[in-house]
Amino acid sequence: MLKSNVVKNTKIGIIGLGTVGTGVVKILKDFQNIEITQIAVRDIHKKREIDNLDRSILTDNPFDIVNNPEIDIVVEVIGGINPAYDLLKTAITNGKHIVTANKELLAKNGQELFNLANENNVVILYEAAIAGGIPIIMPIKTTLAGNKIHTIEAILNGTTNYILTKMEKGSVSYEEVLKEAQNLGYAEADPTGDVEGFDSAYKIATLATIALNQRVDINKIYREGITKISAKDMKFAKELGYKIKLIALAKLSNENKTDVRVHPMLVPIKDCLASINGVTNSVVLEGFPVGRVMFAGPGAGMFPTASSVIGDILIIAGSIDTKEALPMMKCHHDTDAEQIDINDTINKYYIAITAANTPGVIGSIGEICGRHNISLASVLQKGIDEQNTADIVVITEACIERNIKSAICELEQNSNILKINNLIRVME
Repeated sequence: MLKSNVVKNTKIGIIGLGTVGTGVVKILKDFQNIEITQIAVRDIHKKREIDNLDRSILTDNPFDIVNNPEIDIVVEVIGGINPAYDLLKTAITNGKHIVTANKELLAKNGQELFNLANENNVVILYEAAIAGGIPIIMPIKTTLAGNKIHTIEAILNGTTNYILTKMEKGSVSYEEVLKEAQNLGYAEADPTGDVEGFDSAYKIATLATIALNQRVDINKIYREGITKISAKDMKFAKELGYKIKLIALAKLSNENKTDVRVHPMLVPIKDCLASINGVTNSVVLEGFPVGRVMFAGPGAGMFPTASSVIGDILIIAGSIDTKEALPMMKCHHDTDAEQIDINDTINKYYIAITAANTPGVIGSIGEICGRHNISLASVLQKGIDEQNTADIVVITEACIERNIKSAICELEQNSNILKINNLIRVME
């Protein structure tokens, strides 16, 4: 039997008994010094896949938990803003520590909740809210605390990574793979939160705030999903030495401004993130003096996510009698990030074009790009189809985003350019 190092019998209340909450309850049975005092559920009478569950501790009113004077730690695993926001505010005001997996709440209301926690000398731990079972917040706050981290490159959504992996390996369409992912339970019936990048944006907002030591505004994060990625894009990228991944990116400029965004990228085949396949997540941090470090593992699921929740519970329980709870884990940011607009970022680009099979078309593409201060790094032309059109794929040198958008507008006006199929940023 697993044993914790906790001296005191710590009482916890759990809000939510879905996939993650069920995993937490199952694991906590092995820790004799942690007592589950109450669990809030929507339906008290619903059958639960938990052996010997004491139904007397169930309540359908989550405020019973946050107002219970016996409870030391409130574990919130219901997600969303309402009613989680009001519940956690009440719990913090009542002097309770918080463990949460709620990425959206932290991204939108984290600053207020962290400030309130500091005022009430409690902590909010949220390892499970960023990368599921991958430890990332604790290493940043402790082992890597002496570093100045300046770059984060991450795959933070297992659903989109699964879809892109299957598209690349099977040369099938986005729509086909999405349906398969839904049938396997990897994608929701409404997959918008995943495939349009919202989930990754919530996660990178909090991760960047902690790692870059500046408050990042979720509303200023550029977000683009994977719904426009085609099987042809995957094929062309591979021929050019890349894989396409949905990347959550955060960087500090030389002027200490932050560049935080979520969008597909062509990742060089030799880059460590290119090898992250299926539902796996990964976070790459770069800073001084450590250099470049990588964390990878399961980004979701009952037990991986519950593992992070349990770790946070035990960390709090081990210091629950101290005068100041876990000072290293508290939020002390007092600087709002100056976030760079996507139009001012500098990137390389992949442009997929359908063009008429006429002499000089590639030359005209180069001329148009040149007029907008864009140099071409490589050009790939594929076979001619029955309509006498060709697929042309261009990789540019690094240039300013607003320039590439201007060039795309001019390309679309050219009579020999039938369609701009896609524009994807390229990781250097």
